[in-house]
Amino acid sequence: MRSRLGTVIGLWLLAGCSGSSPRAVPPQGYRGWTIYGGGHDQIRYSALAQINRSNVHRLQVAWSYDTGDAFAGSEMQCNPIVVDGLLYATTPRLRVIALDAATGELRWSFDPYYGKPAPGKRRNRGLMYWRDGDDRRVYFAADHLFYALDAHTGRPVAGFGDGGKIDLRGGFHRDLSGAPISVTTPGVVYKDLLILGSITSEDLPAAPGDIRAFDARTGKLRWSFHTIPHPGEFGYDTWPRDAWTYIGGANSWAGMALDEKRGLVFAPTGSAAFDFYGANRAGDNLFANTLLALRADTGERVWHFQAVRHDVWDRDFPAPPSLVTIRSGGRWVDAVVQATKSGHLFVFERATGRPLFPIEYVRTPASDIEGEALAESQPLPVKPAPFARQQLTEEMLTRRTPEAHRVVLERFRLLRSGPQFTPPSREGTVIFPGFDGGAEWGGQAFDPETGIYYVNSNEMPWILRLIERPAAGPTAVRQYVRYCASCHKEDLSGSPPEFPALTRLDRRYSAAELARLVRNGKGRMPGFAHLGEPTIKVVVEYLLTGRDAAAARGATATARELRYTHDGYNKFLDPDGYPAVEPPWGTLNAINLDTGEYVWRVPLGEFPELAAQGLRDTGTENYGGPVVTAGGLVFIGATNHDKKFRAFDKLTGELLWETTLPAAGNATPAVYEVGGRQFVVIGAGGGKSGAPSGGSYVAFALPER
Repeated sequence: MRSRLGTVIGLWLLAGCSGSSPRAVPPQGYRGWTIYGGGHDQIRYSALAQINRSNVHRLQVAWSYDTGDAFAGSEMQCNPIVVDGLLYATTPRLRVIALDAATGELRWSFDPYYGKPAPGKRRNRGLMYWRDGDDRRVYFAADHLFYALDAHTGRPVAGFGDGGKIDLRGGFHRDLSGAPISVTTPGVVYKDLLILGSITSEDLPAAPGDIRAFDARTGKLRWSFHTIPHPGEFGYDTWPRDAWTYIGGANSWAGMALDEKRGLVFAPTGSAAFDFYGANRAGDNLFANTLLALRADTGERVWHFQAVRHDVWDRDFPAPPSLVTIRSGGRWVDAVVQATKSGHLFVFERATGRPLFPIEYVRTPASDIEGEALAESQPLPVKPAPFARQQLTEEMLTRRTPEAHRVVLERFRLLRSGPQFTPPSREGTVIFPGFDGGAEWGGQAFDPETGIYYVNSNEMPWILRLIERPAAGPTAVRQYVRYCASCHKEDLSGSPPEFPALTRLDRRYSAAELARLVRNGKGRMPGFAHLGEPTIKVVVEYLLTGRDAAAARGATATARELRYTHDGYNKFLDPDGYPAVEPPWGTLNAINLDTGEYVWRVPLGEFPELAAQGLRDTGTENYGGPVVTAGGLVFIGATNHDKKFRAFDKLTGELLWETTLPAAGNATPAVYEVGGRQFVVIGAGGGKSGAPSGGSYVAFALPER
């Protein structure tokens, strides 16, 4: 299963076989982890080399801290930051904690819910840090509230917004008081500006994905960039004329990168709501699915590249771009690299947006769904080659057992499977790689010493099937089926853990609490205040008791009243719950960005029960990214099922060390130094794909002398 070039060949490629000057070790920096992803350039690189190829096998647990906040289905995706000897992170219940980075001892904790139970699963991938002299602050969001905490004490900063927090629903051109909006991935800090993206609902009604900058001291809004253009703005003609008044999404949820020297912020965006049917948003829909280069001080657009026009496949840009320097055309070029869910890399000159590898526009088929008008062509990079397989065929279907193959083959022959941009369909279209990639939110690593870029990838097929939205009708059940069943299924079983089952809600919510949730939404779930209180009341009664009462008529019609929805988020699995495709089901890839060629590729992860039967190195779904070090190592957790934390040789892909975590490390590690000792820490939160949940941070180091 392992495919890689030999070390000698790899080093020859890295040295520049064309005669170019060799790379130099970065002259300064990269020795701490004070910013999400390790730095504003988002390359996830550490210049620390105390832990290296020769001694990584001696790594041991230096300290472990159990937050005590794990619960069934919870996750913990935080990439910690370390400043002045304190490690700042979040817990599964969204408490912010400060730990002694050398010992793991708790220094302080802040609970945004003030002791009340957190309302369900919460996600946070990291924190923002700002300082001005002794004024040091940590920023994060809990639901729609964005907090500034004193980094010394963990207390809200009184002069920031309203008692230490601002409401992210404010400052828009339309009322979003009932719309879910939050920040799960940190933005960037530029001088005294906090530049933020957002997570919004993926069905209408939804908040627009404006990219906004707030004053780090006061919380006041300083600028906004409209990703759904308003009248007179660039890109307005790629939408219906009034789309800015009702369409949502096109949001930058995955994180950003900052070129401080040029004053440029690079923000990738996702699709517009609704994700899978766009009859009410005719046109290419700029700036959805776009890499934006903006002036960090004003929000002015410098350049952009749209990777998917009129997206109906949920092809959000899934991770922050990486700001790198590579050899191109015989010269050193500052570049920006963006990975995609489809398994591609786009590489651009950072200042101008000029592609550094060719991009071709491929003709794409038209939709046969009423009212849908797709773009006639879509861009795909010619090089580097995709890091994930691109089309599911009969020859690729699982042969794990004869029965598994038979069942999967019968199902496959009823589906539509084609190349990228095959339209959604009523019979079901295979999305491969799936809605979670390809690349995903963990981010990618780049080694400035060698020019190698590291990206982990999922290879799980999913099935997208469009169905007609039933008429709302006069009963609670009809209302539920129309508005809720696309995510939570008609039988309320959901698609856990991403879309939970709605059974036994009476054990978790009162009628008032559930009504508030239905009314206001949460995370990616839209609010349904437009249905009116009488209708919400009978839907809540149905969810709590199963009683199908008559619903009041007269709910307000909105632009979300689309004819089609989908039948849920469905992975294409065999009868035993394994992917319907032959392995590998997850990979770690190393690509030389100077040449666009692969250096090595290895399967990432395995299922312990299959390994016990002799089926090893299958790879698994993986969430959380890699880090690369000057010690010659790539560290990565990410794998859902085996709970492993691994170190690979960065030049060859050889596995040098692994250990088992208390729960899956679905987070990106951080590398730092305290008191002359190098540490590698990762959050062990689990909870993905039905895996057990955890709530520990585990730090590794070499034995003390």
